[in-house]
Amino acid sequence: MIWMLPLTLCVFLIVRRMSFKIKNPLFNPLVVTVIVLIPILLITKTNYTKYVRNVQIINELLPYSVVALAYPLYELIPQIKARWKSIMIITFTASLASMITGVCIVFWLGGNIEIAASVLPKSVTTAIAVTIAGSQGGVPSIAALCVIFVGTLGGIFGHQILNLAKIKSAPARGLSIGAVSHAVGTARCIEVDYNEGAYSSLSLVLCGVMTSLTAPFLFPIMVLIFNWF
Repeated sequence: MIWMLPLTLCVFLIVRRMSFKIKNPLFNPLVVTVIVLIPILLITKTNYTKYVRNVQIINELLPYSVVALAYPLYELIPQIKARWKSIMIITFTASLASMITGVCIVFWLGGNIEIAASVLPKSVTTAIAVTIAGSQGGVPSIAALCVIFVGTLGGIFGHQILNLAKIKSAPARGLSIGAVSHAVGTARCIEVDYNEGAYSSLSLVLCGVMTSLTAPFLFPIMVLIFNWF
């Protein structure tokens, strides 16, 4: 099954090139690639486990891609130093809001603690999310699914929502998308505006760190509050 990896890369590159011409937020390269690959795997009767094993190298490159996002930050160091207080407040608030809203929705819909712990880190990158979810008694696979889903939504609709809200500041747009849509949203920001991408990268990193530090304390408190009521 050596064709799996080349096929996946070719489909993604073709779809990505098409997205530059189509310029429609719904034509997201990640989503469209998955939509194209699923029928191919079904027609060829390819086992999903075997497919994942053969394209594992793509997953292994994820941590390096996140590190690569640090380069845009280097070019904006003077601006970041001038705004560091605001940036810290914004990302900390966004991190708390993402965790609180996710857990509240799960409990209000009748979900249990395991599902709530899985949804808790939905707005940080996958590598961090699965670790946080596992440490709080959640299911890492569900956490990863939530991360992908939230990131895809942000990548598709994030800029449209910001446009409707008439938010035009590149730092504000980048920080907001990076805080809730992690790497997928950041990739979209880089395509739209380089400065947006830089601030989104910064938000992605800071929110990941803050979520890792606050989740072990915040989640038990939220569980106690909901059990009380």
